[in-house]
Amino acid sequence: MTVSIALFTQDLRLHDNPVLHAARAAADQVVPLFVLDPAVEAAGFAAPNRQAFLADCLCDLDASLRRIGSRLTVRHGEPAEQTARVAAETDAVSVHVAAGVSAFAHRREARLRAVFGDRLHVHDASLTVVPAGGITPAGRDHYAVFTPYHRAWQQAPRRTVLAAPRRLDTPDGIGSANLVVAGPFSPGLPRGGETVALKRWRAWDIDGYAEIHDDLAADSTSRLSPYLHFGCLSPTWLATHAVRHDGAGAQAFVRQLAWRDFHHQVLAARPDAARHDYRTRGDHWHHDEQEAEAWRQGRTGYPIIDAGMRQLAHEGWMHNRARLLTAGFLTKSLYLDWRIGAAHFLSLLVDGDVANNQLNWQWVAGTGTDTRPNRILNPLRQADRYDPNGDYVRRWVPELADLPGPAVHRPWLFDGRYPAPVVAPEELTARFRHGRS
Repeated sequence: MTVSIALFTQDLRLHDNPVLHAARAAADQVVPLFVLDPAVEAAGFAAPNRQAFLADCLCDLDASLRRIGSRLTVRHGEPAEQTARVAAETDAVSVHVAAGVSAFAHRREARLRAVFGDRLHVHDASLTVVPAGGITPAGRDHYAVFTPYHRAWQQAPRRTVLAAPRRLDTPDGIGSANLVVAGPFSPGLPRGGETVALKRWRAWDIDGYAEIHDDLAADSTSRLSPYLHFGCLSPTWLATHAVRHDGAGAQAFVRQLAWRDFHHQVLAARPDAARHDYRTRGDHWHHDEQEAEAWRQGRTGYPIIDAGMRQLAHEGWMHNRARLLTAGFLTKSLYLDWRIGAAHFLSLLVDGDVANNQLNWQWVAGTGTDTRPNRILNPLRQADRYDPNGDYVRRWVPELADLPGPAVHRPWLFDGRYPAPVVAPEELTARFRHGRS
């Protein structure tokens, strides 16, 4: 009996999984393996919210595997070392893993390659629709502007969607570790796992997405980003099923999948963009820890900003429009370094993805790929446009619930008890304009 190893990373699912499919085709038996890497915690990326969500994902994956005759093996330690131990225990002939884009994923792949040589098989288009580097402009290793990338992305060939295995045989007697999760956790965390993800997808109204995806109070986005981050849903599977709706909502949603791929291909080509400016703009960032903490706590005096930050703290998730507004407020109104905000988001977001989080922050800050780096989102105008009746604010800032309609966005005119704005409304853009050289 031959044995292969399917090393799960950010592809915690049975459906449309190239790694699992290839491992099953390569041998008589498959060891589904997940390695808890202490380096993730040491680097500060093991946020409690994501660890809790990961625990759900692994439990769900194990349950799904058991229904088809297999089970998940979990180990704790350096991935290449632990995979080598499992390979030695089972005489595995091959190891299969999904290609990643971060510097961390590249190092993991290099260590696996050093141990397994040509027995290691790395599979593209598992974490993204189009592989990072799969499409490039002439003379460059990646696209720096989304619009031409999107045009090329739409025309790029796609791999075939793969069915979930109906049966998977796994060797007996393989030891497995437990995942110990420590809080504190956000009280409104969603549950993780492929089973929940598929239910969410089926229940979501994609047809209305184009019209109301920016409506903060409607809360009509898919909320699938955590499941995409952990690979509970396949982006290729989602893109394939979305286009069957053939409407404006489906087109808008698939465009978001293209944005996700865009950021992955940027990070794959420029891994230092996780910590450093993709494009240096000569910023001389303001420094004020009290203002940064007011922003983190949702006490800036601007209810639309405070509502977004309180939603993040409660759910470990935030509406995309609110992410743009809170990030823009920190970097353009307070003129604080985007890395402060990116770190706080990563400490709480269940979908805290290095490519999407860091590069979206840079896009808003004007140090990234935005072709209009001086773009400023005025929080008051944005509040009037995307929360016109104030329902989103009243949901997350209950101390202002008595203020009717749009009055809730300017409490300093009606209620002296709410914190005063950390920066005066007439000076919302002054720091940014004076501080950028």
